[in-house]
Amino acid sequence: MNQLVNGASFVTVIFSGRMTLALIMGFAAGLPLLLTMSVLQAWMTEEGVDLTVIGLVSLVQIPYTWKVLWAPFLDRYAILDLGRRRGWLLLSQAALIISIAGLGLCNPSSNFTLMVLAALLVAFFSASQDIVIDAYRRETLADDELGLGSSLYINGYRIGMMLSSGGGLILADHMAWSNVYLIMAAFMLPCLLTTLLAPEPEMPLGKPRTLQEAVIDPLSEYFHRRNALLILAFILCYKIGDSMASAMTTPFYLDIGFTKSQIGAIVKIFGTGAVIGGALVGGLLMLWLGINRSLWVFGVLQALSTACFAILAQIGPNLKALAGVIAFENVSSGMGTAAFVAYMASITNKKFTATQYALLTSLMAFPRVLASAPTGYFAKYLGWTEFFVFCALIAIPGLLMLIRIAPFNRK
Repeated sequence: MNQLVNGASFVTVIFSGRMTLALIMGFAAGLPLLLTMSVLQAWMTEEGVDLTVIGLVSLVQIPYTWKVLWAPFLDRYAILDLGRRRGWLLLSQAALIISIAGLGLCNPSSNFTLMVLAALLVAFFSASQDIVIDAYRRETLADDELGLGSSLYINGYRIGMMLSSGGGLILADHMAWSNVYLIMAAFMLPCLLTTLLAPEPEMPLGKPRTLQEAVIDPLSEYFHRRNALLILAFILCYKIGDSMASAMTTPFYLDIGFTKSQIGAIVKIFGTGAVIGGALVGGLLMLWLGINRSLWVFGVLQALSTACFAILAQIGPNLKALAGVIAFENVSSGMGTAAFVAYMASITNKKFTATQYALLTSLMAFPRVLASAPTGYFAKYLGWTEFFVFCALIAIPGLLMLIRIAPFNRK
């Protein structure tokens, strides 16, 4: 662990400005996400909005899935005399501050249409910010720093989500929802200041000179690679078992006898800390193992941790067993996510970072949505023990693909 990383000491890399920026930018990306999901759902529920309508409002999340459509414009053009990345990032964050504050002024019961439009704007500018942040992280970190940088980004992302969801709901017990959203908008201001002070990434490979180069060339360059389709299949499959299991864990906990308070304390609070710890440990280990080996090791741990839920199904509502399973599952999931994000960043071409990374992360979102849809049926038909064994086994195809795309003997 004391080895040099890109010519710098291990400690120097950890405490470098690049890693600090990865953490802060992760916070900026995570903060807006739940303001249009769980926090907004709580507000609508309190205002008496119909449950079916609340479910439909989740469609405002569409920009996160389709961000690849406008990523080429962010690769092609530079604005505000701040450079290609900082200019778009500053514009996205300023627009986020305004749209988050505007969402807080739209009461769901009296201004429902305006609320939906405001939420859609928040999601659009948040997805746009994600495009630029992902590209910035890839362009400022060396290949052997991507693991740690990705883990710090994920930790910042989780902290932002905890602040907006947990903090937002607690504040809503003591003040109006409009004030909650104004406070959350204010938390974006330090992120905007960070963007102003951050350096613009160098562009040794240049940038696209035309829209055709920005739209066609990134896809052409990617699909001319060896194993291009296999890599896309791997991105769809690597975390599919983990995603399927996660979709049914809350009904599982309740069904086997845990109380809501126990689930909240152990799964949500303790579990979130375990995810953050896992991502950090994973990032540190990747400096030693490398991305390829980390995908193997963390992927196996993910599958084993999913299988542990089958053991919990046999044990029943035992708090120590729940804490142990949650700690193992969330740590391994955090490590696996850190390796997964680092791998996707490592295979993007720095000339087309925004477009190629947006393509990969958009694909990453599809199995989380589509594979989760039939999990209720599977759990009901198979039973809890067999369901979680199935989720563990379905991770095997993704691991087998690593033989071709990320051999264990290469870091």
